[in-house]
Amino acid sequence: MNKLMSAVVFVLLSSTLAMAHHSSAMFNKSVVREETVTVREFQWSNPHVWIQIVLTNEEGEEVEWSIEGLGPNSLFRSGWRPNSFKPGDVIEIRFNPMHDGSNAGGFIGAKFADGHTLGTWK
Repeated sequence: MNKLMSAVVFVLLSSTLAMAHHSSAMFNKSVVREETVTVREFQWSNPHVWIQIVLTNEEGEEVEWSIEGLGPNSLFRSGWRPNSFKPGDVIEIRFNPMHDGSNAGGFIGAKFADGHTLGTWK
């Protein structure tokens, strides 16, 4: 009975932890977009930060995209700060777009006009 009780506790704790965080499966990891964009807003919030960017599409129209990053705690330890991206910053950004084609993606890296980078930039 002791092994059964341990197994039940393990399953309950594991399922709770799994539900506490969503997957990144919605991002197409086989595609990397690299764009020069303007930052509209940087949202330093839990559970993930968001960078609202404006890019110009193939038709020459400005389109807003939402780029999801990691959590503030992890990013802070990597040198990010709540003011890492400022409205009006023109940056180069790399991200994985959504599988469904919506205007969103998962952050990979950014390069600023002064040459400094955040995330993974090669």
